[in-house]
Amino acid sequence: MAEMGAFKTDNPLPAPAVTNNISEHTLDGEEWKHRAPYQVQSPDEFGPIKWRAQCKCRRVSYAVKRDKPLNAKFCHCRGCQVMHGAPFQWAAIFHKHDLSFTNGSAGLSFYSASHDSQKYDVPTKVSCSFCHTLIMDEGRNMCLVFPQLIQLEGSQDEQRKQRDAFRPTYVYVCRLPRLNMTVDLSSRCHIFYEQRMMDIPDGITKWSGMDENSQRMDDQGAVMES
Repeated sequence: MAEMGAFKTDNPLPAPAVTNNISEHTLDGEEWKHRAPYQVQSPDEFGPIKWRAQCKCRRVSYAVKRDKPLNAKFCHCRGCQVMHGAPFQWAAIFHKHDLSFTNGSAGLSFYSASHDSQKYDVPTKVSCSFCHTLIMDEGRNMCLVFPQLIQLEGSQDEQRKQRDAFRPTYVYVCRLPRLNMTVDLSSRCHIFYEQRMMDIPDGITKWSGMDENSQRMDDQGAVMES
């Protein structure tokens, strides 16, 4: 478990974990405004909207057309803890073309932790320049959005059911007898669980570091035998 203590200037905080293997040089000028998800699109161009999201001050909003994220993860790395001011980051992964800003795309701020820069340079965290709500993490092909910003409707129970679309799920393992193998049909998980600030006894797959490239852990943080 990560230790809570005084910060040391000679030991800077790590950058938030990069969860979709992204790297790209800064685009010249403001070219980013003319590509997904920032490019302005008509309703016919974008298609039917499934979800809407907005920042705290409502100056920035975007739409999502995919029913469910491609993946969802809880990241417990120290960088995400500090950037989000929370025990872990909850991120739902979508293709950039699944998103479209409907308002405020000109009022965004960027911060690339890996380059310690406010220039547009992916991977980057995107936030509202007015209220400073974190909007998303943008990579080369994917965006990691934060489900807390999604606008939900109905009663509290109905909203919880809607929110479940963005939650990491229990791993479902399918046995294929003819091929003498099992297939893990879900990669939704906790990552960097070794750095967690609390135990999360939810039964979802947990990795000590990056998923598939680190050790599996149980809910209490003990390494599991392979």
